[in-house]
Amino acid sequence: QIAFMTLTLFPIRLFFAAFMMLLAWPFAFIASMGSDEQELEKPLSWWRKVVDVLLKAIMRMMWLAGGFHWINVKGRRALPAEAAILTVAPHSSYFDAIPVTMTFASIVMKAESKDIPVWGTLIKYIRPVFVSRSDQDSRRKTVEEIKRRAQSDGKWPQIMIFPEGTCTNRSCLITFKPGAFIPGVPVQPVVLRYPNKLDTITWTWQGPGAFEILWLTLCQFHNSVEIEFLPVYIPSEEERKNPVLYANNVRRVMAEALGVPVTDYTFEDCQLALAEGQLRLPSDTCLLEFAKLVRSLGLKPETLEDGLDKYAASAMKMKKEKVDLKEFAAYLEFPVSQTLESMFALFDENEDGVIDIREFVIALSVVCKPSKTLETIQLAFQLYQSEGGTVTEEDLTRILKTAMGVPQIDVTHLFRAVDEEGKGKITYDDFYTFAVLHPHFAEEYLYADQMGAESGLETSSLSAPNGICTDFSPDSSADRRKPLQKKLN
Repeated sequence: QIAFMTLTLFPIRLFFAAFMMLLAWPFAFIASMGSDEQELEKPLSWWRKVVDVLLKAIMRMMWLAGGFHWINVKGRRALPAEAAILTVAPHSSYFDAIPVTMTFASIVMKAESKDIPVWGTLIKYIRPVFVSRSDQDSRRKTVEEIKRRAQSDGKWPQIMIFPEGTCTNRSCLITFKPGAFIPGVPVQPVVLRYPNKLDTITWTWQGPGAFEILWLTLCQFHNSVEIEFLPVYIPSEEERKNPVLYANNVRRVMAEALGVPVTDYTFEDCQLALAEGQLRLPSDTCLLEFAKLVRSLGLKPETLEDGLDKYAASAMKMKKEKVDLKEFAAYLEFPVSQTLESMFALFDENEDGVIDIREFVIALSVVCKPSKTLETIQLAFQLYQSEGGTVTEEDLTRILKTAMGVPQIDVTHLFRAVDEEGKGKITYDDFYTFAVLHPHFAEEYLYADQMGAESGLETSSLSAPNGICTDFSPDSSADRRKPLQKKLN
């Protein structure tokens, strides 16, 4: 079928879809010329309403060319005054643009998208909220703009947000980002389904690339899509004050409608698990749990590098001194809480009520810089090295156990390979030189020994049960309710 369609219908469909997009461009360009905020908050003029109808028709023809012969819509789309925000999930493909082109709701987009030829003009027409990567304050400005539009009593178009923040394969709903729920206004949940016999739609980290997805989808005779508008969700007073609670409750409603489970893992957890560093995290790593606790404390790993330097400097002054829970809280400048106690327990290997603060710093470095393995190991050497700048095999074991978030690891093979002279101690320069010559040292000297059947460990490069990342399968959700295990040391 693929061979036949590639030679016959595929080029025709691709040409027609591209033609429809080019046909839409001049209408979108003219309609978006000279528009400002004051004009956008006014009701659409008659000619803009005509352009709206034309563009929706053209976009519908484009999807028709892609094999989406009919779009099954369930439920009623709420008016902007009833629900200013539409939360859409699961997000699994660029074909999720179908409900955007049907509604012309505003979306949150990268600022760079407006510079894309043709497509950028169509994006600007729907009056999106742009996020700039170069602006460090962009996230706050984006939330403020969403809040301003959402509280305009329907003057602005509805905002369509995909709260998962990344593409998954629809087997579960990952943690929703709170941006859509911070305004505290009613939202309308919208769920997407692609009930096709063969899934050529899903676009995640692992699997076909963007063009291959397009090619395979256009080679299908028919592609099914269902869009269901669920009843408007009106938040309680408690949910208005707590966007995370609000997001979790809306996610639960959407998961029930889809008939799928939820997982507490986030986009950032996937980035951590699949980071392309020299130390790929094993599937049973406790660092994912640690990363969740870091976020629960209100710390943002992606912006924590300055804080990491401060914590590291303090740890170096403390050297081998261990701290109890109260001292740990003072070190972090946080009050003692259940979250802090859970984090402390991860490092309390002997359950004697004290931890080595250096292990916390190493774990935090991995979470903040998951792909920069050697930077974390260099920091660890600084924390553990003697006055002569060396570490022992025991020190290296503790460093790598913490950096990988596992309870047991055998580094003898690796240590002897680095310590060619058999001195029983190595410097970071020795380790760095070895790592440069052996860029896959973990795979060759650690995983080869540790990833056997008895250890129960798997590398993150193995196939993932649910397409998000290794060991994120919702089937193991019951196991995640067990008490925290001491895996970091």
